[in-house]
Amino acid sequence: MTQQGVRWTADQVLALAPDTPSRKAGSRLGIAGPWSEAGSSGEGAVWGLCKGSGSTPYQTVVDIADITGSAGPAYKCSCPSRKFPCKHALGLLLLWTGADGRVPAAQPPEWAREWLSARRKGAESKQGPDAEPGPSAPADPEAARRRAERRAERVTAGATELEQRLSDLLRGGIAAAEQTGYGLWEETAARMVDAQAPGLAARVRELGAIPSSGPGWPVRMLEECALLHLLDQGWLHRERLPDALAGTVRSRVGLPTPAQGPPVRDRWLVLAQYDTADSKLTTRRIWLHGTECGRTALLLSYGAAGRVPALSLPVGLALDAELTAHPGAGQLRTDLGEQFAAPAPTAARPPGVSTAQATSRYGEALRMDPWLDSWPVTLREVIPTPHADGWQLADAEGGLALPVTPSATSRPGLWRLVALSGGAPVTVFGECGHQGFTPLTAWPQGTGEAVPLC
Repeated sequence: MTQQGVRWTADQVLALAPDTPSRKAGSRLGIAGPWSEAGSSGEGAVWGLCKGSGSTPYQTVVDIADITGSAGPAYKCSCPSRKFPCKHALGLLLLWTGADGRVPAAQPPEWAREWLSARRKGAESKQGPDAEPGPSAPADPEAARRRAERRAERVTAGATELEQRLSDLLRGGIAAAEQTGYGLWEETAARMVDAQAPGLAARVRELGAIPSSGPGWPVRMLEECALLHLLDQGWLHRERLPDALAGTVRSRVGLPTPAQGPPVRDRWLVLAQYDTADSKLTTRRIWLHGTECGRTALLLSYGAAGRVPALSLPVGLALDAELTAHPGAGQLRTDLGEQFAAPAPTAARPPGVSTAQATSRYGEALRMDPWLDSWPVTLREVIPTPHADGWQLADAEGGLALPVTPSATSRPGLWRLVALSGGAPVTVFGECGHQGFTPLTAWPQGTGEAVPLC
């Protein structure tokens, strides 16, 4: 990425957009018309002046080679937008992706050079030998231990109360849940929040939506109650669990589990990135694959309601960086540490498995984490085909066919996958779970680039 001529694809740029309107507006600015004095440097910077509604054009600069930070590219624009990146930054990067010389190699103008220099000097001072030490162990370990014990006592009280409420539900009959409405579950979830067990609260809220989820809801309600009971019992008897499983229980209950252990440096391929949101929080999930270690890792980034998370890594890039894993059985979550080079396009692909191997891997993962909804896996040579009321991914070699999850069948990404395949086998990365397979990224046959599906 720091070498002139190494460009992102349009899909990789648009993956940075904070929302759909920004993606559309940025696409309209990805032409030469509104831009002047655009240029790029071999150090990973792109800049330009974009004509706006006023007499003064907007000054836009993007630092692609943000190798010292953990939030991907950095942006600066003189427009009043509060979105990052704004439509001008997206348009500039789309202009830069072209190979027609519209963004030639040049030296940055003074206004861009000042911002770039200030950013990089600030980053160097933070990482230098005289930098301020970052967060470390609590100043008073004994006080921290007492706080942890008090929280554990509150969680235990909440789990005990939840067990009683589940017993009352089963004693009165599952059918009674349809009459009690959502209010009872919301009140129970609030009690779990008071007990400082947000993981339990989230699962309780999911119970409240099941009675209105359509035919067969009593079976789903019983299944979810059983999993919630298992989590309660895991917490109440955590001292009898293996350390790894106890770590998983703590994480599922909602206790913080900071990353531990030595960092792993590798060239990490960005497999997928997508957001989920509720009324309070936007969660971004980024799946990575270590091209040397072969591990799959998950990065999580959060933003308050209405705000996009800061961390953004476009699909199809490779990142030379260190990752540190969180504790827990089968835990894939990691924290992004030091980056040694800017993200750059790559022709690497993750090794794929058959559909039968994919289901087997999900089953093995469930032994380590019974509350796991899905498991990341790459399918090799599958063909999307219609089946009954939905779609499935059929093994081109005559193996099993995995149904596509109902939620994925309504997304535009499915039709993108169908068009990409054209009846031929494709490689697909996604999440394999009890409801089927959710495709997230696909690679056509040959040396085609990664195509995001979400």
